[in-house]
Amino acid sequence: MDDDVPRVVLRPVAEADLDLLERLTNDPVAAGEHQWFGWHDPGYLRRRWQETGMLTAESGMLVPTLGGRVLGLVSWHRSRTGPTSYCWNVGLVLAPEARGHGHGTEAQRLLVEYLFAHTQLNRVEATTEVDNRAEQRSLEKAGFTREGVLRGYGFRDGEWRDSVVYSVVRSDLGKG
Repeated sequence: MDDDVPRVVLRPVAEADLDLLERLTNDPVAAGEHQWFGWHDPGYLRRRWQETGMLTAESGMLVPTLGGRVLGLVSWHRSRTGPTSYCWNVGLVLAPEARGHGHGTEAQRLLVEYLFAHTQLNRVEATTEVDNRAEQRSLEKAGFTREGVLRGYGFRDGEWRDSVVYSVVRSDLGKG
């Protein structure tokens, strides 16, 4: 890649980012069709940032940036997969002006690399609604494998909705 072309970079959440992150999670227009789940506690993210900086052993949040401009957020939480095993479940929300430029694909790829470099879990998974074709393409371009449809998996906008589950496992890295 050309060194003069800005690249997406992940960094920890700063206090200055909180207004945008609150907008992306508590404003229906900014969140977008597939990320709007209704109004919630507007101070939740600010309190979480003050308590943990958005980084714990169980979950985390980073901001993808491009040339210093915050594009949105990537997040993860530990999810049980068996009596003694876990995986990371990841998510992404981009600001409306950052969508459609490939930044989400790059942010998700970087998050997978980050989680595999700094934790011991073997699997990173993501789900998205079956109608969210843009996110499905983004996950596939980021190296995730489509595994199947989860029927009636998520509730949004008054309806139970089907989702598609995707994953990356450690042995997938370096393939391709």
